[in-house]
Amino acid sequence: MKLLLKLTLPFEDPVLIFGLILLIILVAPIILNRLKIPGLIGIILAGVIVGPNGFNLLERDASIILLSTVGLLYIMFLAGLEIDMIDFKKNKNRSLVFGALTFLIPITTGTIVFYFVMGYEILPAVLLSSMFSSHTLIAYPIASRLGISKNEAVTITIGGTIITDTAVLLVLAVVAGSAKGNLDYMYWVKLAVSLSIFTFIVMYVFPYIARWFFRHIEGEKGAQFIFVLVMVFVAAFLAELAGVEAIIGAFLAGLALNTLIPHTSALMNRIEFVGNNVFIPFFLINVGMIVDLSVLFRGPEALIIAGTIVVVAIITKFLAAWATQKIFNYTGLQRNLIFGLSSAHAAATLAVILVGFNLGIINEDALNGTIVLILVTCLVSSFVTEKTGKRLAIIESRKKPNLSEKPDRILVPIANPQNIEKLIDLSIMLKNPEYHEPIYPLAVVIDNEHAEEEIFRKNKMLQEAITHASATDHDVQLVSKIDINIASGILRAIKELMITEVILGWNAKITTRDRIFGTVLDNLLENTEQMILVSKIVQPLNTTKRILVIVPLNVELERGYLRWLRSVKTLSVQLGAKLVFKGRRRTLNKIRQTLSTTKPAVEAEFEPLSDFKELEDMRTQLRKEDMIVVISARKRTLSYNSHLDHVPRLLSRHYKDNSFIILYPEQNPTQNFERGYTSIGYGSEAKEQQGI
Repeated sequence: MKLLLKLTLPFEDPVLIFGLILLIILVAPIILNRLKIPGLIGIILAGVIVGPNGFNLLERDASIILLSTVGLLYIMFLAGLEIDMIDFKKNKNRSLVFGALTFLIPITTGTIVFYFVMGYEILPAVLLSSMFSSHTLIAYPIASRLGISKNEAVTITIGGTIITDTAVLLVLAVVAGSAKGNLDYMYWVKLAVSLSIFTFIVMYVFPYIARWFFRHIEGEKGAQFIFVLVMVFVAAFLAELAGVEAIIGAFLAGLALNTLIPHTSALMNRIEFVGNNVFIPFFLINVGMIVDLSVLFRGPEALIIAGTIVVVAIITKFLAAWATQKIFNYTGLQRNLIFGLSSAHAAATLAVILVGFNLGIINEDALNGTIVLILVTCLVSSFVTEKTGKRLAIIESRKKPNLSEKPDRILVPIANPQNIEKLIDLSIMLKNPEYHEPIYPLAVVIDNEHAEEEIFRKNKMLQEAITHASATDHDVQLVSKIDINIASGILRAIKELMITEVILGWNAKITTRDRIFGTVLDNLLENTEQMILVSKIVQPLNTTKRILVIVPLNVELERGYLRWLRSVKTLSVQLGAKLVFKGRRRTLNKIRQTLSTTKPAVEAEFEPLSDFKELEDMRTQLRKEDMIVVISARKRTLSYNSHLDHVPRLLSRHYKDNSFIILYPEQNPTQNFERGYTSIGYGSEAKEQQGI
């Protein structure tokens, strides 16, 4: 008897309901992918089948609506979080143009059709047409999965989404106010003031709070994830208080936290995993449960209205994408990608139509037509984005890489267990994201009678590196070496594993005048050509605001110039931190030229620095959130001068509160100093240069 009660339709047992939804999330994408159909469509269609308008297995109750709302907010939050802020700022005018086009073309065309052709009154005509302008980034997870989320077409579409959805929701507020007779001067004043206060709180206060939290709760990864969710929903609630939809708040929260959550971090991996596998599928299922296909068979009028709504919505969104392509000279694939991402109607569209229906402005036929619009446009959006995105991803992958972008094989010798997480985090952020080489944590054991016990102890210590890296979804390959000394073990690992970069932790000690950091590092500098980084991470990496890069004269002439510059750029992009280069003007001009011709774009400033002695005076200009990167050099190389040997002492003594990295570029340590200068035409004058 109890079993029969549990199986009555719609299901009421919470365990059965949740189990069925998880089964849909698991099975639907697998089946549809085998049929070459985007998995998103499978989840939406599954929602149609199990929903109240299908087999009525599930009721669209408060719990479904709650989790669906979370999923929608998650989509908008991820869109703001994953956007390239440098490109977003650079292309803000293009986003504004696309936002204006994708709002004005649909609403103007729709108003003409409904007012002059369909015979609607002006308020219903404007309200119905405004829903054509809004769109939901339902296919954004596809672009993110294909690795094209940083393409300019995606960037301007995301920016345009906020502009057009905000405009549509303002139209909705105006129409609703007009219908109620509340549209007066004070209405506009209250709206302007509330929006200004809301934007200030989210974009300026939230980052300050988040930076403080991440700095003081650095080790509590679970607490950081919950904190981020709190920020998202507080922002969404503040948006509603300000008089706009919650999705605007979620997106702005993503922008506010963008630079504080590195894209390769464990926190980002947790955010994406939970969103893409739990909350966003709930939203897609809810969209499917809204759809009622039976409305198409209720008579010719319902069919005509539904057909008109679908055709006008799709054509006008394509026209907006086409106009954007022509104005900015985008490719056909980029145009189709813009159209695919901006053609789905769900969240704001549903809000508009339900408010209009409840106010009596829109009739039931228009409401049913909108439901059909949601299904059709979600299918079109998913198909177009999947097909176009794959082709665009293939084209971008075929671009000839720069020689400085060869696969990174990073070795991380670890002696202090307290440094494991920081060194692994730094190596992940420095690694070229285009390649999937593992990180190599290394434990070197001195060859003596205790070697076996020491290997067991150090391997157990290195398991922490695997645990931490797995949270970021990066591969780690542990390496153990038995050798006569530490330096020899590291050198052997470099040769055997074909390592390109070595990242060492700072031991906080300066030895004799002839030994900069100690025997181990000096042996590595003398016997390797690979890039070596010595790091001291004091502040959490994700709270870094600026990276000050001190460069010596002639560093642009070294063999490893492009590689170290790419590494610094990668670190800047991952941390969302501004680069400030300090050095001689000739060197800075070369770096500026290189940055302007390579991607990704970074925010950079260039400040002259005539002598390394100015480093000591610079400390008054720095904050705790600033990181210092000094590009050093091995002896007998083009960019080496004796002042570089004093930098470690200076940093250790005067910059105790700042994180810093001393980077030795890839160089040939046996290159003759005088022959090097003469061969490039500098002669004796170059040898006499002092300072940087």
